[in-house]
Amino acid sequence: MLPTSSPLPYSDGGHYSPKTSKKLELKTTFHSVKSQIPGNQCTWLIVTVFLQILIIYSLGRASPSTSQTAAQQQRFELVAADLVDENCRFGRVFVYDLPAMFNQELLDNCHDLDPWSSRCNAVSNGGFGPPATGLEGVVPANLTPAWFWTDMYSAEVIYHERMKEYKCRTENQDKATAFYIPFYAGLAVGKYLWFNYTSKDRDYHAAAMLDWVKNQDPWRRSNGSDHFIMLGRLTWDFRRLTDDVTEWGTKFIYMPLMKNVLRLSVERSKWDALEISVPYPTAFHPRSESDILQWQSFILNRQRRSLFSFVGATRKKIRNDFRGILMNYCKSETTTCRVVDCSETRCYDGAPAILEAFLDSDFCLQPKGDGLTRRSTFDCMLAGSIPLFFWRGSYEDQFEWHLPHDATTYSAFVDQEAVRNDTAIIRRVLEKFSREDVDRMRETIAEFLPKVLYWRFGVHGGAADAFDVAMDSVLRKFRFQLRNKFHL
Repeated sequence: MLPTSSPLPYSDGGHYSPKTSKKLELKTTFHSVKSQIPGNQCTWLIVTVFLQILIIYSLGRASPSTSQTAAQQQRFELVAADLVDENCRFGRVFVYDLPAMFNQELLDNCHDLDPWSSRCNAVSNGGFGPPATGLEGVVPANLTPAWFWTDMYSAEVIYHERMKEYKCRTENQDKATAFYIPFYAGLAVGKYLWFNYTSKDRDYHAAAMLDWVKNQDPWRRSNGSDHFIMLGRLTWDFRRLTDDVTEWGTKFIYMPLMKNVLRLSVERSKWDALEISVPYPTAFHPRSESDILQWQSFILNRQRRSLFSFVGATRKKIRNDFRGILMNYCKSETTTCRVVDCSETRCYDGAPAILEAFLDSDFCLQPKGDGLTRRSTFDCMLAGSIPLFFWRGSYEDQFEWHLPHDATTYSAFVDQEAVRNDTAIIRRVLEKFSREDVDRMRETIAEFLPKVLYWRFGVHGGAADAFDVAMDSVLRKFRFQLRNKFHL
């Protein structure tokens, strides 16, 4: 399972297809033979080859044995019977009990997950992190116990913990519509992304996990086509193309056994139909529906003094750094922009300074992050502030299960090239929105807010949260797949 240096027969744009390869090989061979045979024998040859192909094709599509057919029928009858449950109308999820090295041991060795500092705080409390402090006077006092310093890359742990208590979980493999692989791929590769580690180091856990799961009965039945996994880091961290040690990341997504597996990630590749982006975790984890209602009322009635805000740090090593352009402009707009310079202020996992800035402004500037998306966008909307994007890729083809399809209902856009030419365009564009426009967009954000938050563990009932929306969508997708294949 360890990677080799041979070229990969697949790319970001599609997957290697054995059927296509064999057809191409057959076609090439046929033309090669045809060129060696006189024309008066060609008709006979074509007929003979055609008949042989029909025989081989028929044998390849021969019906499975009676015992296999009966076993499949029994399983699909069990799945279909479960679909009448109104609480789990799209089916149930089976959670693999992976060897501890793929999840629990990573948590146990949290001090060794990052080359610079311990990650133990980040993975504590089921991925929510330590309880938040310093929020007195920033959020309503009775809501402060619902706030945690949640790391932006902790979703792998959060999803696993939620899955343990998920209402549509089943321990019967034959009743499952979907199969969840609780492998913490982002935590596993984290410390190997920097310094002098080899490609084999970066791929070790992923390759070992696939070597284990390929031997499980559900995988053997479907070749992974009804399996899914949560990736806590950006998709680009799992898309290394070569085994060059200078290239970033692991090639987990490009490993052949991953070609059918559905992947949830905080940022997806828009060219990959098997990848779905889900919201970054924020600091607020409601304990009840009343928490949600109170917070919605709080952000809708908040008096805001600034037209817009910018939270971030410049990247001096990047030529023409766009964040630097926004920072300089915002600092010059003292009456309209509230700025938090993270090179001077401690910015961590929804810190009080970040939350205050967003609560105080109508709009928030959202340039690219390490990828096209940012955790900051969700911190901004959590506070009822309206994101201003500069790259269409920051919202197009992202978070489709959780955010409105029409981005103009909750956000604004100015192309980054226009800003580079004239930074004042930011203020001119935002000032064109009437107070009614702003209020309507904020109401839209407040309305969908429950769907982008992750509730406290043990909370059941009420509005669906980000996890519930993702699971319903995963099961619906696999349910549709089953219905088409077996006419359930």
